[in-house]
Amino acid sequence: MLNKVKQKRNGQLFVISGPSGSGKTTLVKKILADRKLKKKLVKSISLTTRPKRSKERSGADYLFISEKQFRQRQKAKKILEWTRYLGYYYATPRDCVEENLRQGKHILLCLDLAGVLKIKRFYPRNTTTIFILPPSLSELCKRIRKRCQKTTAEEIEKRLSLARKEIQEAAKFDFSLVNRDLAQVTRDLKQIILDKTKN
Repeated sequence: MLNKVKQKRNGQLFVISGPSGSGKTTLVKKILADRKLKKKLVKSISLTTRPKRSKERSGADYLFISEKQFRQRQKAKKILEWTRYLGYYYATPRDCVEENLRQGKHILLCLDLAGVLKIKRFYPRNTTTIFILPPSLSELCKRIRKRCQKTTAEEIEKRLSLARKEIQEAAKFDFSLVNRDLAQVTRDLKQIILDKTKN
């Protein structure tokens, strides 16, 4: 069990979650590219042991590491929270969050439900949690199949089964946003962040 980390009063954490295929990664990219938010937010780059996808960049989308490297960081207590998803590890590096909070910067994280709850517990006054919902399960299924064309039917079904469970937990979040229209949900998320980071 990790001890609570000393909090930086001015730094805010915005933790986004949602099922695979909900569009949360695209939404995060839109928010980070926004002119008004560029100077307000930094992205926490997660570690992962899964293979890099064709359009992903190490250090920008994820820090791609081996399972051995993950174990070494875990043993050295350099990981704030972690999860295992479909056979791969995903983790938030402790130094990234702590350094940015020390500098009073606002941080954007994209995590699973367990990770969200851990961050909320460690930084209760600094954290705002946002759940991204798909318009429907049938639309989510279409998105997952389109994105994972080389993925087996069994893995797609695992993703859908997990998505159904995750959606039931949306009420635990501070905000829930339905990603029916990307432009609109981007505006909604932007407004949440602007309201919480007013000086």
